Amino acid sequence: MRVIIFSWEFPPRIVGQLADYVKKLTVQLVKNNVETYVVTYHDYLTGQYEEPEGVKTCRVTNPVRTHIGVLTWVLTLNQEVERAATNIYYNTNKKIDLIDAHDWHFIPAAVTLKKAISLPFIYSVESLEEHRSHGANSPFNMAIKSIEWLGMYEAAKVVVKSEWMRDEVVKIYKVPVAKIKVIMPKSTTWMKDILENYKSVMGGEISEWLKN
Repeated sequence: MRVIIFSWEFPPRIVGQLADYVKKLTVQLVKNNVETYVVTYHDYLTGQYEEPEGVKTCRVTNPVRTHIGVLTWVLTLNQEVERAATNIYYNTNKKIDLIDAHDWHFIPAAVTLKKAISLPFIYSVESLEEHRSHGANSPFNMAIKSIEWLGMYEAAKVVVKSEWMRDEVVKIYKVPVAKIKVIMPKSTTWMKDILENYKSVMGGEISEWLKN
């Protein structure tokens, strides 16, 4: 199995809890024989690098230096994310199985790659704009919510970390419950659940070693 992880933060760039979570996820994927690539952002540590644990990272920077806000920063950065992921796809002879996009920032890139090269993606929800800016309905907030909605609609699966977040996703974005997978990071079956979810998106059968 080969997967590409999208995350706008990854060590050494740590903004919140997402960076550490994605680091733990990718290391465990490698330990489970999943060839794992991470496409992420850094302002100057750019290029491809293989981490000591075997995770292959590609860090990109934004070609546009001046921005009026995070929205324009994200949308212009997505072009570089698409380019990096496409290079990985062709360098592996088109043998990437799926993209796992963490939070809303790189959803536009994930949707573009789905449409352009039929690469399925999972939307792993970290937070929602409704919670970050409760009740805010400015054009800025609505634009971010529209990107979140697009991710929910286009993703093969939506992954959340709690039943409460599942209920919020259903309430706010009307996502069918069957499309949402609750995978709790502290669960004893966390990695098994991640791998089973990946397999379901790939359309393959769960192998015997996953059932043990």
